[in-house]
Amino acid sequence: MFRTFRRRYILSQVLPLLIVIPLIGLSLIAILESQLLLPSLARELGGQAALIAEIAEDQPGLWSDPAQAHAFVTRIDPLEDAQLTLVDTAGRLVASSNPADAGRQGQTLNLSQLPDVLAGAIRTHTTYSSQFNTDVIEVLAPVADAGQHVVGVIRLSYRLADIYAQFVELRYFVGGVLLVGMPLGTLMGWILAANMVRPLDEMSRAVSLLTKGGHPVALSETGPEELNRLAHAFNGLTLRLSLREEARRHLLVNLAHELGNPLGALHSAVEALQRGADADAAFRQELLAGMDGSLDRLHNLLDDLARLQDQILGALELARRSVALSEWLPPVLLLWREAAQAKGLHWQSAIRAILPVIEADPDRLGQAVGNMLSNAIKYTPSGGAISVEAGAGNEAVWIRVGDSGPGIAQDEQARVFEPLYRGQRDRPTPEGMGLGLTIARDLVNAHGGRLELDSAPGFGSRFTIWLPLRT
Repeated sequence: MFRTFRRRYILSQVLPLLIVIPLIGLSLIAILESQLLLPSLARELGGQAALIAEIAEDQPGLWSDPAQAHAFVTRIDPLEDAQLTLVDTAGRLVASSNPADAGRQGQTLNLSQLPDVLAGAIRTHTTYSSQFNTDVIEVLAPVADAGQHVVGVIRLSYRLADIYAQFVELRYFVGGVLLVGMPLGTLMGWILAANMVRPLDEMSRAVSLLTKGGHPVALSETGPEELNRLAHAFNGLTLRLSLREEARRHLLVNLAHELGNPLGALHSAVEALQRGADADAAFRQELLAGMDGSLDRLHNLLDDLARLQDQILGALELARRSVALSEWLPPVLLLWREAAQAKGLHWQSAIRAILPVIEADPDRLGQAVGNMLSNAIKYTPSGGAISVEAGAGNEAVWIRVGDSGPGIAQDEQARVFEPLYRGQRDRPTPEGMGLGLTIARDLVNAHGGRLELDSAPGFGSRFTIWLPLRT
């Protein structure tokens, strides 16, 4: 019955109302009866008894003259529905305002607190019985003569059945409030709980749809702060999944394109050789050179895919050793200088003669620098310039690769390090698969460093590797 979160949550909101509010009502009634109404009645009876006792002190003949005593209790009008009784010091009934006591004059009453009253104290006592309408609260007050000797007792008694009737009215009133308030509270709790659970239901449906391969649905980020954060996190997740799906599609398109070009060139070269092109030695060498270049492109493509796989699986491992940057960097740059000059680019190098020794994986670090240079050469048109600088500070060394290419727009700079993203750079058909900078960044991060970009459209780009001196 309560297996769903909605039902349990609604029950958690409604059940306290159904239990706590009636308990509060009953407790309130009990407190009013025992702590307010009865004590208030006892104080009022005690005040009246003391006042009547003062009046009786001026009439010493009350205790010896039954007619005077009867006239006194008839004349005195105590609290409504209260009964006035005169009792002598022996506990015998002298006179009473209750007609039922007629003929009982001189009978001894059972007054357990009489000794205390004869000692000068006012006593209040409540007598409970098995019958609801016979409970009585009574007050005993001493009456003294001119010599301060107690000569009699004033007793005021009140049947609680009368006040219990007021209690019943109070209980009906509180019960009526509960009957109205509990359904309203339950309804409000139900509505609030339903509003609280509704975003969770929407999220559950969205997750279910996502797991079944449906299109991700963005959730509304409204409501309580905690649910807003959850919805925001879910929307971020769906956005990342959408980007991953888009990247997957781009990967398939790029793979088809990148594999198709060298395979097509190889196929054409094979067909030419089959048609007898190998008879011309010079042409054969050109074909073989072109085939070798296509195979190199395929090899480089497989290397990039392998590095991307390492990144995804978290299998990137470094073989660190001491590397003297001043000796290691020039040979790494040599091949890329030849590639830049072969494209008609101006090469500029500013490497400090003395650079510190760092702990690094020279092969992996060479890959990162090579990817940066490959990217710069690829996007710099003929006649442009490539610059390489290296230096050191107090805490880090840096290697900077700059180009005079078209630059990168600000909104693109946040994405150039994403896998498979290829900036347009004003080229109709961007080259490569968009993995070079991603791999370079991950390799630098693995060394405990960072890769920074400084670029603006029309002013070229500068990529800087920062590596800590101590790792």
